[in-house]
Amino acid sequence: MKQRVYELARELGLESRDVLERAQELGVEVKTASSGLDDDSAALVRLSYEEGAGRPSPTASPEPEPEEEETSDQPPAAGPEVEVEAEGEPEAEFTEEKVLLVEAGLTTHELARMTQTRTVLIVQALMEMGEMVPADGTIPTDAIEALGRKFGYDLLVAESDEESADEDQEPTRHIVEYEDDPASLKPRPAVVTVMGHVDHGKTQLLDTIRSANVVDGEAGGITQHIGAYQTTTGGSLITFIDTPGHEAFTALRARGADVTDLVILVVAANDGVMPQTVEAIDHARAAEVPIIVAINKMDLETADAYAVRGALTQHGILVEDLGGDVPAVEVSALKGTGVEDLLEIVGLVAEVEELSANPSAPAVGTVIEAQLEVGRGPVATVIVQRGRLKKGDAVTCGTVSGRVRAMFDERGGQVKSAGPSTPVLVSGWSDVPLAGDMFQVVKNERTARKMAEGEIARKRADELFVPTATERLTQLLETLRTADHAELRIIVKADAHGSLEAIREAVGKIAREDASVSIVHGAVGGITANDVMLAEASDAVIYGFNARPDVSARAAAKESGIEVRTFAIIYELLDDVESMMVGELAPDEIETFLGVAEVRATFRAPRFGLIAGCYVTEGSISRNARARVVRDGVVVHDGKISSLRRFKDDVQQVQTGYECGIGIANFRDVKEGDTIESYEVKEIART
Repeated sequence: MKQRVYELARELGLESRDVLERAQELGVEVKTASSGLDDDSAALVRLSYEEGAGRPSPTASPEPEPEEEETSDQPPAAGPEVEVEAEGEPEAEFTEEKVLLVEAGLTTHELARMTQTRTVLIVQALMEMGEMVPADGTIPTDAIEALGRKFGYDLLVAESDEESADEDQEPTRHIVEYEDDPASLKPRPAVVTVMGHVDHGKTQLLDTIRSANVVDGEAGGITQHIGAYQTTTGGSLITFIDTPGHEAFTALRARGADVTDLVILVVAANDGVMPQTVEAIDHARAAEVPIIVAINKMDLETADAYAVRGALTQHGILVEDLGGDVPAVEVSALKGTGVEDLLEIVGLVAEVEELSANPSAPAVGTVIEAQLEVGRGPVATVIVQRGRLKKGDAVTCGTVSGRVRAMFDERGGQVKSAGPSTPVLVSGWSDVPLAGDMFQVVKNERTARKMAEGEIARKRADELFVPTATERLTQLLETLRTADHAELRIIVKADAHGSLEAIREAVGKIAREDASVSIVHGAVGGITANDVMLAEASDAVIYGFNARPDVSARAAAKESGIEVRTFAIIYELLDDVESMMVGELAPDEIETFLGVAEVRATFRAPRFGLIAGCYVTEGSISRNARARVVRDGVVVHDGKISSLRRFKDDVQQVQTGYECGIGIANFRDVKEGDTIESYEVKEIART
């Protein structure tokens, strides 16, 4: 029977809160005075008071314990000195300093135990030194020596051989690289991602597969977060990742997480191929994973599977029924028909892929999603990709460390270990890890903390230098110029389907002996943040033909250093692609973005014609500057600003946050909701 904290306090003749603090400092998981202590924990707390005997109380600050002959002649510290320390001034005076050998990565709890000091006083002393370190936080190495002197100790920092060896292995930087002996590899389940257009039945399909209704609990039947589930079919396991869209899939890839083995593309038989279907195809193809088409909603009278197959051919997906190599299965996720056939195809494709992993190595995997949960703290859904993750393992994941406190499967049941391709919910992290980061098991928590701190330091250093789009383009051009088999990847957004097809056809004819160009994604409409994300994941350049980036896309491109190149004439776009293919890009002109104004109303003035009542949202709008009128991301006019007014006054410039009236020369079709982009073009002098 467990002994409660308050019972132990009564036994020791101490206050319950003091014993509770002492237990927490010793790493015992107790929250209140009524929490139970097992025999070992209770014995540890008793032992801590025996070792600290002779001190006024566990709440007082440390008085150095006498050390045999050396300190036996010294008089005990006076009471007032102890009181001063208890008030938060841990400066102590000793006739002789004590020497302690400590290791880098020492925590406040560990130092408190070594020096018989309350953790709160260690933290307070660090704050006075300008170091913000939380309870059980790691003490900066350069602060250890000064901190020791503050408490009357000479702390010598030494690193163990074990940790030095770990440091030599270059701690994880999001992506964990490893190699296994082929003899150690064993077959593992396939990891499948389900993608498709919204409301085409992705979640309903997974719901039918795992026979657990999650659709009813989600707003509007739309998936609210990434989930990972495992099911058995034909005696073998399959792991499914249910994403809220291809954006999440690409976001994981953008962080280096290639966790998916194959993709199920869900297409509704009544709706056919939709814009998000096309995006899902391009994202899956960019990931270079096999695709299986699930033609869903075959129970509806308006279902037309043959039309779906035909439409898919227009986007490079040739199904087996039409002589291609992409499997297509007709299913009804609602009624369950055809689902077994789909799972059988998944099993066959996975068998051909010969998926394997080493189940005996230290565990490595990827975080699929992570959040802060009430009662559990930071938790993360992970998929193990190598080795076996066990309860109690010390783990590091990017800038986060921890110890696996508990693991749960998709049904909420606790599990003790998880092998390759197994999804589990893990608790015990020091903070919420980032989705897409890879985790790995290390020898101990101290090593995990040091690796996380090293990643934090590297991240800070990286943030000091973020490559611009120009610098990133320069690196790409150098690669195209020098690599033996280079590939230029581009994303094309156009104003119309005719323009897009013309660009596709023309780009397909551009070739070089040792290089190639491929269109990762092509669509009609403006350039969005999702296009930027795909470009980052695929290392691609974005081309816009009479298509412009929106505000979020511009910000994302600037942050990621993605090159966005826009043109109004097709042959100029093609010339640019050809120049880039040979690693030579020397424009005659440079375009500089000046500002954006939203059109909120239109009205006519006798002298000026049609005037757009605008609000400047970015940069500034200048009179006589060049301007584009953009509607739904597509350029509808490129001309010049003929008039710029504030109320009744003519002005030369209007800054962000102000309203104005803008007149566009020779254009009378400005509409409410349009955006007016102001820019200037400068010629580059040739030498």
